[in-house]
Amino acid sequence: MLLKVNHVVVLQLKRYLHKMSLEEAKRIAAYKAVDEFVRNDQIVGIGSGSTVVYAVDRLKEKVNKEKINVVCIPTSFQARQLIIKHGLTLSELELHPEIDVVIDGADECDEKMTLIKGGGGCLLQEKIVASCSKKMIVVADYTKDSKRLGEQYKKGIPIEVVPMAYLPIKRKIEMLFGGTLNLRMAVAKAGPCITDNGNFILDWHFPTGDYDWQKINQEICVIPGVVETGLFVNMAQKAYFGQADGTVKEKNS
Repeated sequence: MLLKVNHVVVLQLKRYLHKMSLEEAKRIAAYKAVDEFVRNDQIVGIGSGSTVVYAVDRLKEKVNKEKINVVCIPTSFQARQLIIKHGLTLSELELHPEIDVVIDGADECDEKMTLIKGGGGCLLQEKIVASCSKKMIVVADYTKDSKRLGEQYKKGIPIEVVPMAYLPIKRKIEMLFGGTLNLRMAVAKAGPCITDNGNFILDWHFPTGDYDWQKINQEICVIPGVVETGLFVNMAQKAYFGQADGTVKEKNS
């Protein structure tokens, strides 16, 4: 009985240490990106997700310590709340349509710096802000660094769609490219997940293989009812991946 209890304790400890190493990996990646890319009098895009929380923490430290002036543009409701919570200057694209740098997370990044984003449902606003930025910098832990998309991230490529068209779009993409598309369901309520823009999300579980993601992204985007995809092709300039050993791996486009 004692051995069984000890075994359970060991498993729980391993899970805890793994979680802690992932959080530390996120932190060191985010801190390095902010230290290297944020300067005085910049317009900075603030991405969404768990790693960006650490980036905003570091940005607040940098503003307080160096007395720099930074204006922040959010990519989601979550990002907006982070900016407000940390007392940073909040603005919007209508006032600052050109952004110096956006720091954002990713669900996966392949060897060509193509990203899957939108696991948290903010892909449309994230892509808009990234498209308005001179530089897009990705911060993530080591589990997001892959040779090809789908290698580690198994939840599919998010596709934001107009609600009335989700079923025709699902059938069209499955017919054109194979795989399966699932309507993302909400966690704390019955029914589909609704984005900040009032749309649905289809998660595309694509067949394993090598793809021309730019071509596929373009073909999906012209399907009537598709708002945007979570494929970010030729958008990120640099990625920082925090490693389990405390180092940071850098990847350039």
